[in-house]
Amino acid sequence: MTSPDPKADLHCYLQSARDALLWKLEGLSEYDVRRPFTPTGTNLLGLVKHVATVELGYLGDTFGRPSGEPLPWLEHAGETNGDMWATADESREFVVGLYRRAWAHADATIDALPLETTGRVPWWPAGKDEVTLHHAVVRVIADTQRHAGHADIIRELMDGAVGMNEENDSMMPGGPAWWEDYRARLERAAREADENG
Repeated sequence: MTSPDPKADLHCYLQSARDALLWKLEGLSEYDVRRPFTPTGTNLLGLVKHVATVELGYLGDTFGRPSGEPLPWLEHAGETNGDMWATADESREFVVGLYRRAWAHADATIDALPLETTGRVPWWPAGKDEVTLHHAVVRVIADTQRHAGHADIIRELMDGAVGMNEENDSMMPGGPAWWEDYRARLERAAREADENG
């Protein structure tokens, strides 16, 4: 039996979400990684840009460890919601590179500081801005997992690709006919519940 290592556990879940999110970009055109899929503009590359920004903020600036990465979309004159989409001039390589650098910076913060370390979140209200590193890491994991789920749904709607990565789709076994039948059963159940409701 091994001793518990909270930092290793947290890092494992964070890295799993990071990898799943980036996998959703693989094999897609520039248009497909950028196109808005919801009425509020949710798009794959924007999700990556957002989580990179989140990591640099919560696991960098909050603990007095600024990354030095320029983030013009956060400046006062930056565009509202500018962290949720990539401009035509921000290449996929730029956004993914930014995210990988954010990982390295966040991981260095996690490695360097005890989980009980207290920081201040610059964009939270004064007096309510204190947070431990443990809380900040959990918050980043939750945010990244949430957005990886968004990306999973977008990618499934786009071309049917599902799962955490190419080797692990996390899906019940069954071919297209099985899934078609399964979806039809769910549709029938929903309609029946609505009629009985």
